[in-house]
Amino acid sequence: MITLYVSPSCTSCRKAKAWLEEQDLPFNEKNIFHEPLTKNEIKQILSLTEEGTSELISYRSQAYQTLSVDIEDLSMNELLELFTAQPSLIRRPIILDDRRLQIGYNEEEIRCFLPRKIREIELAEIHRQLAVDDSA
Repeated sequence: MITLYVSPSCTSCRKAKAWLEEQDLPFNEKNIFHEPLTKNEIKQILSLTEEGTSELISYRSQAYQTLSVDIEDLSMNELLELFTAQPSLIRRPIILDDRRLQIGYNEEEIRCFLPRKIREIELAEIHRQLAVDDSA
């Protein structure tokens, strides 16, 4: 099952939600301001990142700009506490299932959440179209 972590005023979150609905993919939506991420959820997200916490931090957010500590100096537990206490530090949307993660909305990358069968059909259609174009 896909989980979509959002905030109410986030345009990218609305795009991600609309895309999942258009694809008829079931998902659980969680507003991180009404239900802050738990430490376990943050750990799960971090376990799927390639670059760790830097992928998760919203460096342009007001919360980050006004931080009185250097995130690099924090222990993992302190960082988890900070993310739980200040959800606006977290980039959104966060889309994940048991194997895949996307932070932020990217129209190409979000396609990884389509079932493999659908991606194979779409790829076959692209190849068919290219073959038609080449023969014309």
